[in-house]
Amino acid sequence: MKWSLAALILGFCIDLVVGDPHSIPHPVVFMGKLITWLERILRRIFPKTVPGERIAGGVLWVLTAGISTALPMGILLVCHRVSPWLRLAVESIMCWQILATKSLRDESMKVYDALKSGDLEKSRRAVSMIVGRDTEALDAAAVTRAAVETVAENTSDGIVAPMCFIAVGGAPLGFFYKAVNTMDSMLGYVEQPYQNIGLVPAKMDDAANYIPSRLSALLMLFAGWGLRMDVKNGWRIFRRDRFNHASPNSAQTESVCAGLMGLRLAGDARYHGVLHKKKFIGDALREITPEDIPRACRLLYGAAILSLILLTGIKGLIIGV
Repeated sequence: MKWSLAALILGFCIDLVVGDPHSIPHPVVFMGKLITWLERILRRIFPKTVPGERIAGGVLWVLTAGISTALPMGILLVCHRVSPWLRLAVESIMCWQILATKSLRDESMKVYDALKSGDLEKSRRAVSMIVGRDTEALDAAAVTRAAVETVAENTSDGIVAPMCFIAVGGAPLGFFYKAVNTMDSMLGYVEQPYQNIGLVPAKMDDAANYIPSRLSALLMLFAGWGLRMDVKNGWRIFRRDRFNHASPNSAQTESVCAGLMGLRLAGDARYHGVLHKKKFIGDALREITPEDIPRACRLLYGAAILSLILLTGIKGLIIGV
């Protein structure tokens, strides 16, 4: 347990410094290829009916989650037999790859830089890399809003939630979470052809993020206090709007972010050409500007650091370090 605790701290620090170099193959890419391959095979095996596709989605979830957990667990067991220090080094690298603090900031700041340069088309392309919605027709305000929303949501999905799983079960459980989250990102849509096969992945992602999303929201409130943001309004909007989303989790952090920054987020958006009617989150106390992207990133970093302190502190007390 103490090795996993040290690996989490080291992996977090490596991520803050190095981020996600595109020259290094990322485990999530391999997860995505596994999901695509299993989907293709299972669609052939199971009948093309609603129950058949839902069962196929359940089988896909079990296989992907199982492989994604068992493989790193086996690697770490072998490493530990060779040397605990080798296991620490390998698990630290795994934790680095699981977390996404710097990469989320870097990708969102690309949107900011494009907006500041006045290149709307470039900013649309940049934001399309970090959101699932259609971006071709977004104006500058909508591009900014999309970037702020994804920073707020992924404060939980990309940082706090995987840290929670790593704190409980080390890097293998962290990879379990990444597999669950990746399956939801690839299959968890209400439109065909994913409506049925993506049901189990979507529901399991909701379950996995239930506690972390709420913890993330509270940590963002504390980070907002440290950054001299409007904590009173953040708490008010959190209590009022935290369920203004189809997902039970996504609006938890988005509502806090909207309240702390005095913005109105969310609203209608197009996915795969289909308009989705969405409730607004927050009040438009002022107009959104590109500067709100780096503000959201500061909240992201604050919540990430507080999460590391909280989770490592709790785990340290439990294992007596």
